[in-house]
Amino acid sequence: MTPHVVATNSNPVHGFSKVAASRITLLAGLGVEGDAHCGATVRHRSRVARDPTQPNLRQVHLIQAELFDDLAARGFRLEPGRIGENITTRHLDLLALPADTELLIGAIAVVRVTGLRNPCDQLNRYQPGLMAAVLDRGADGMVIRKAGVMGVVVSSGEVHSGDPIQVRLPPQPHRALEPV
Repeated sequence: MTPHVVATNSNPVHGFSKVAASRITLLAGLGVEGDAHCGATVRHRSRVARDPTQPNLRQVHLIQAELFDDLAARGFRLEPGRIGENITTRHLDLLALPADTELLIGAIAVVRVTGLRNPCDQLNRYQPGLMAAVLDRGADGMVIRKAGVMGVVVSSGEVHSGDPIQVRLPPQPHRALEPV
């Protein structure tokens, strides 16, 4: 099954959820055109408060739709964009990708995966218990974050629902994703 885009979302103001959009435009080095998190330096309010000059490694947020399927089976009702992602995917295990993987989305847009989304308590304000539901522990006791991945835009382009996604792995040795 071909990895593809299920939904695209954006929000021009800082808020938890993103609004469904028929398409989004990715801008190289910046993020999603018109989105509150678009910029070369950090735009997430907590990170701006710490150091507004940090590079923005969280320009684009991607979540796999399979997470929503899993959460629905546990009683949570989520639609694309509700927990802040710009791009919802299907048939692509985002969490298993190594750092610096490039995703060719549609015809020309490219996103380089920078790391894992570190879930925060806003998830519980959206639906009680949701934060715990997107965290797990591996057999080794390490925390597993399931709330998607973050990336930076390498090549500009439009992204639409239904667009195919091609994966370009970085050279070996691969580095595991860490929270960004």
